[in-house]
Amino acid sequence: MKQTAVEWLAETLRFANKELYAEMYEHIEQAKEMEKERMFEVYHGYQDYLDNEFKNQLGGQSVILTFEEYYNKTFNTNNK
Repeated sequence: MKQTAVEWLAETLRFANKELYAEMYEHIEQAKEMEKERMFEVYHGYQDYLDNEFKNQLGGQSVILTFEEYYNKTFNTNNK
């Protein structure tokens, strides 16, 4: 399973300083959501490009994963 940069930082902080991690938990969760939103924007821009390039070759049908499918598969999560 891959980790996002924010997940890596949160895990590092959790092992280094559990008290600080507990204090920062809400901010960490907010940062994870913000990071996911940025990934969503980038993914959709790339998906649109691929869709336009390859849709004609696939008979007008898209085989590209939705962002949620990609994110859950890549980061092994179903609730984010």
